[in-house]
Amino acid sequence: MSFDGLFTRAMTEELTNELKGGRINKIHQPYKNEIILVVRANGKNHKLLLSAHPSYARVQLTNETHDNPSEPPMFCMLLRKHLEGFFLEEIRQIGLDRIIIFEVKGRNEIGDTSYKQLIVEIMGRHSNITLVDKTRNIILDSIKHVSFAVNSHRAILPGQEYVLPPQQDKMNPFEANENDILRQIDFNSGKLDKQLVGAFSGLSPLVAREILFQAGLANRTTIPKTFLHYIQILKNHQISPAIISGGQKESFYLFPLEHLQGEPKKFHSLSDMLDRFYFGKAERDRVKQHANDLERFIHNEKDKNEKKIEKLLATLKEAENADQHQLYGELITANIYAIKKGMKSIDVSNYYDENGAMVTIPLDPQKSPSENAQKYFTKYQKAKNAITIVKEQIEKTKAEFAYFEALLQQVESASPKDIEEIREELIEGGYIRDRQKKKNKKNQNIKPILDRYISSDGTEIFVGKNNKQNDYLTNKLAARDEIWLHTKDIPGSHVVIRSKEPAESTILEAANLAAYYSKARSSSSVPVDFTQVRHVKKPSGAKPGFVIYENQQTVYVTPDEEIILSLRQG
Repeated sequence: MSFDGLFTRAMTEELTNELKGGRINKIHQPYKNEIILVVRANGKNHKLLLSAHPSYARVQLTNETHDNPSEPPMFCMLLRKHLEGFFLEEIRQIGLDRIIIFEVKGRNEIGDTSYKQLIVEIMGRHSNITLVDKTRNIILDSIKHVSFAVNSHRAILPGQEYVLPPQQDKMNPFEANENDILRQIDFNSGKLDKQLVGAFSGLSPLVAREILFQAGLANRTTIPKTFLHYIQILKNHQISPAIISGGQKESFYLFPLEHLQGEPKKFHSLSDMLDRFYFGKAERDRVKQHANDLERFIHNEKDKNEKKIEKLLATLKEAENADQHQLYGELITANIYAIKKGMKSIDVSNYYDENGAMVTIPLDPQKSPSENAQKYFTKYQKAKNAITIVKEQIEKTKAEFAYFEALLQQVESASPKDIEEIREELIEGGYIRDRQKKKNKKNQNIKPILDRYISSDGTEIFVGKNNKQNDYLTNKLAARDEIWLHTKDIPGSHVVIRSKEPAESTILEAANLAAYYSKARSSSSVPVDFTQVRHVKKPSGAKPGFVIYENQQTVYVTPDEEIILSLRQG
């Protein structure tokens, strides 16, 4: 675990330096388990993110933007009532536990001084954010309610006394010396990393493994010295926040972890590092929960159309035997004198073949010769008519398949607000039923909110993340002389550069956005077409988001998340 007690200690210090004495001006709850406090401190506004997410619980300052619900949740309303206008007097950690307490002071409705505590417990799926009346030590409310039936030690419910989680009987590593460390280790038992974690508070397996790795030959001399070396670094706050990328997994910590044998990327602050580490991760998890039914429906529709195409192609292949049915009918007519009712087949000479090859024609013994001929002529006519119909069906089904394939890509890179627009689109297309008709009628005239980026030379770039946004961006917002981009023959987002003659660097940055928000996100050398908006057309009756274009040029880029982040921050 990266966000351990030692990390919590460092984060508490970072937040204290930035926020102590600051005033809480605004409070938002963009998602079920996350709160954002806008704190005015040291002459500027800071966004403090408190997350009780079961997988991504954390406390940090953030530069990310979040969409707030039109109606704030009850817990958010309560926090606004009790905390807006209050001052952050102190930010402290409980021991080396992953618990941070924000001590706040202000005046209540009748003007009396009031003291509150906002307590964040970072404990995986048991994480919580609790507002406590400090004077009475009574819980006013929490982002998650926990009854005694769930936790016999304490209940986290309004009106209950706030009780800290059970304390673990471990030694504080900042108070340990070499002898203390040695007393905690049994070298004969093995699993030294687990022994360190079990003996010292605040240590995660990640740090314990790094200590042993740096100790080299683990013995009674190397382990205590290495242990105390890292503790001294943390005592002096000589941290170097880093994300370590190794294989498909990323980790972060207060300093590079060499035992992971990955490429470290260093950051100026813990909060900047967490913004980078969690970029897209938490949002993707929220989308997955929010859009599980939608994703399953789109997958099913895509698979259904894929199977339909296979069947139609088989039907087409069969229909293309129409000429053989015509030949059999003509040969039966030419040899009708030689055929008797009751015959199952007849061998005749094919007069269309210059060598006069013999052909065996299957017959229906229940039919007369002329009825057998008519049967083949009817089959010929049906097959001939079917070819035209089946070809039309194949094209239509291929378009449906491409449509749902594009929707799948959009779901994969969507934010929660993007998902709602995809859902609305499927309702409008008649694919799914509208269960909230009144609500959707209100939203029909609302313009889609596009993702906005700034290139390295200051040029605006807009990205559509779903078909509603793509249609609005390309057909309404963009000017005819501006530059439009899309991955070549790959489902992806529409991207528009708000410039008639953008620099080459801006085109490449916009192409990176187009590639990143496409099905080819994990590929290299992705082809991206670009052209003026005037050359992009939406065919009459085309599916949402579908366009054709001409006069394009193509560039090849490899999607780079670092570039995307730099453009967002611009």
